[in-house]
Amino acid sequence: MAHIHEKIDWTAGAYIVHKNKVLIRKHEKYGIWIHVGGHVELDEDPVACVIRECKEEVGLDVIVHKNDESYEYEDLIGGRTLPLPAHMNIHWVNKTHQHLDLLYYCTSESDRVVPENDDDQWVWLTAAEVKEHPEMRDQIKFYALGALETLETK
Repeated sequence: MAHIHEKIDWTAGAYIVHKNKVLIRKHEKYGIWIHVGGHVELDEDPVACVIRECKEEVGLDVIVHKNDESYEYEDLIGGRTLPLPAHMNIHWVNKTHQHLDLLYYCTSESDRVVPENDDDQWVWLTAAEVKEHPEMRDQIKFYALGALETLETK
């Protein structure tokens, strides 16, 4: 895990939707129900981080939803437009360290989770199930419901 700054790290996360259900996992360290995600490494951008973390944590290949109409460009030395995150937040990890989290909505062609660890907990939830989840924080419900609404299949 790369620490880009002593006090604040960039992190990126994914709310993954498959057939009108969103994937939520129980964070192994903090014991809270949350999205898939992690630290942006020094050699990657936030979108690459999301794609890598989804593969590492739940074994899913994802497509990051593009939610903006920004000017597209690519230049000769590798500069390019990145999709805007659906949400951004900053939160304290402990008394001296924060995470600046970029959250993306993603889809997957599969719901077959391959967990990183044998004791990992995860669940695919409908919007009604998200709303009724007794242990999920309201902020996480808000993000999960936004992903479901944005990426629902017609």
